Amino acid sequence: MELKKHLFTLFFIGITTLVVSQKKEINSITINGANKTKVPFLKSLLSSKVGQTIDSVSLESDIILLKRLPAISYAYYQVFRSENNNYNVFVYVEENYTIIPDVNVWTTTNNVFSYKLGLYDYNFLGRNITFGGFYQFNGFDTYAVNFKAPNLFSNKWGLAVNHQNWKSEEPLYFDGQSANYLYNNISLEALGLYQINLKNAINFGINVFKEKYTYLNGITDHSIPQKLNLNKALLKFVYSYDNLDYYYQYVNGFKSVLYAQYVITENDFQNDFYIFWNDFFYYKQIAEHGNWANRLRFGLSSNENTPFAPFALDNNINLRGVGILVDRGTGTIVLNSEYRHTIYDKPNLAIQTNVFSDFGSWRNPGGKLNDFVQEDNIRIYSGFGLRFISKKIYNATFRVDYGFSVLNTKANSKGGLVFGIGQYF
Repeated sequence: MELKKHLFTLFFIGITTLVVSQKKEINSITINGANKTKVPFLKSLLSSKVGQTIDSVSLESDIILLKRLPAISYAYYQVFRSENNNYNVFVYVEENYTIIPDVNVWTTTNNVFSYKLGLYDYNFLGRNITFGGFYQFNGFDTYAVNFKAPNLFSNKWGLAVNHQNWKSEEPLYFDGQSANYLYNNISLEALGLYQINLKNAINFGINVFKEKYTYLNGITDHSIPQKLNLNKALLKFVYSYDNLDYYYQYVNGFKSVLYAQYVITENDFQNDFYIFWNDFFYYKQIAEHGNWANRLRFGLSSNENTPFAPFALDNNINLRGVGILVDRGTGTIVLNSEYRHTIYDKPNLAIQTNVFSDFGSWRNPGGKLNDFVQEDNIRIYSGFGLRFISKKIYNATFRVDYGFSVLNTKANSKGGLVFGIGQYF
């Protein structure tokens, strides 16, 4: 019996030794192609480390992570056997140019010549930090300063701080009619950023702000004062699930982002209120040059009958061609779907055409959920556009779309051009 126990022990030790001897470890990790981005910083983000058993699944995840960074346009890896029968890993990256000016020129509804001038570095100090700001004139002076460092404290913990003094002429709606107000929002926001893993992340924090409304022109209502000064605080929580993979201008996969906010206010005119919305994204590359892209948004807020309802119907947010701040609501359902086709593709530049359909419906302030299916609240716009994409500059996609109304509804706009930087979604 004792001999059998010794034989079993020797057999177990032999099998264990054989298994251990077959483990192949990472002998070294070398990153090539990083010029501005700090190589030690990139290595700190990788789940693959020297001394660990080599794992192709981890290496593939690391490549996906690198391609999501603003500083990296493309990445891949190679593995070579080393002299000690382990492996050397070589990671190759192509960097984006990340110091980007923000320039825009337009005219407002009152034909005021307006412009926006800004500058952002999306890889400040070579450590995946976004830092910059802008000045805007649209008849009023606006400025903002933004700082976001997702890996400030570790490869998982970061911080974002934003300050903004925003002024704009905003229409408010009363029983189908509108009045224009000067809207001024002065805010300071601090957010903690936590990367749970490759696919899951949360942001949370507080925004302290002051809102000012000053009547300019249009109808008046005895229930709405012509001047308002509101001190508020906003508690914010964002949860994102990201399973997207990028190959230059092509995107594949699914992404979901949940935004939840609770606004605390101390005044006699507005109560505390909540607002949440979820964006669902689905992308699929079709054949060699096509990309099908989709965004579904569903959101609700406290359902008060107020002209200050938080969800806006607007060209640049949800429906291309509908107009600027056409209406407001306390609930929203929006589906954007488009097919992008690359017609020109070179190492530095790609050009895409696209055809799209944008569907949206709203719950009226103080209304019911069946407002979503009321014909007067439904908008459908379709159209086509062009994309000019720099493959070496982060987010340098110039887009132009023309959208037209499909339904013969009471929509204020039958169509129009929409310009912007970056893909619409």
